[in-house]
Amino acid sequence: MPADEQSQPFVASRLHLVLLLLLLFGMAAAGFLTQHHAATSIPNSGSASAPYLADHRKIVHIYLVGLMMDWGLFYYCYVGVHRRGGTIASISGGRWNASRDVFRDIAIAAPFWALWEGVAYGAHFLLDAIHPSGTAATVDSLLPKSFFEVLLWMLLSLTAGICEEFAFRGYLQKQFHALTGNLTAAVVLQSVVFGVAHGYQGWKNVVVITALGLLYGALAAWRGNLRANMIAHAWSDFWEGWLKFLLFR
Repeated sequence: MPADEQSQPFVASRLHLVLLLLLLFGMAAAGFLTQHHAATSIPNSGSASAPYLADHRKIVHIYLVGLMMDWGLFYYCYVGVHRRGGTIASISGGRWNASRDVFRDIAIAAPFWALWEGVAYGAHFLLDAIHPSGTAATVDSLLPKSFFEVLLWMLLSLTAGICEEFAFRGYLQKQFHALTGNLTAAVVLQSVVFGVAHGYQGWKNVVVITALGLLYGALAAWRGNLRANMIAHAWSDFWEGWLKFLLFR
């Protein structure tokens, strides 16, 4: 029997998996409501657009909510795994044993991030060509501006890299592998959940994030651990959320 068709153990109970899926969709709804209350569309844009934060002082609150949600997700997954006798290492693939392991994972994460950027750009370009949107709202108000906000954004990016990879490419991918008996199906299913969980960002971003979830899932399946995933994910969030806007204004 092919390796990806072998029976895989559930890392947590099926009920725990179902509740996590409900939790993720609830978090997506909560994120939508947070942006709805904290933001307003740019006037006279002619169409629904990305949110524009009317009061930048609310950005710290948004960052803190994001931090709490990500660590809450991590903790929920950990509890389910722990009850089955699992550990964080059993989901993440373990930690580095030597400095060369660190450099190897960075060397893998760097070109993967470049591929990630290319796929994201290409997907956005294709979707915009198929379904042109109106005037896009500015993202300037959502970017960190003060030194404290930049530090919070760096922490949020690192948190997302750790927690979201642990939850989606670790916990969920293993759970779906056990459920379907097929690693390819597991990669696809976790990517769909990953995309839908970001539904508050709009349908185009759901499509793009789902495609990126496929890439992350494939990387985790190839490497057998989440270390390169976490590096690439954290850096991409830091780059996309602030650094590239600072460098290319």
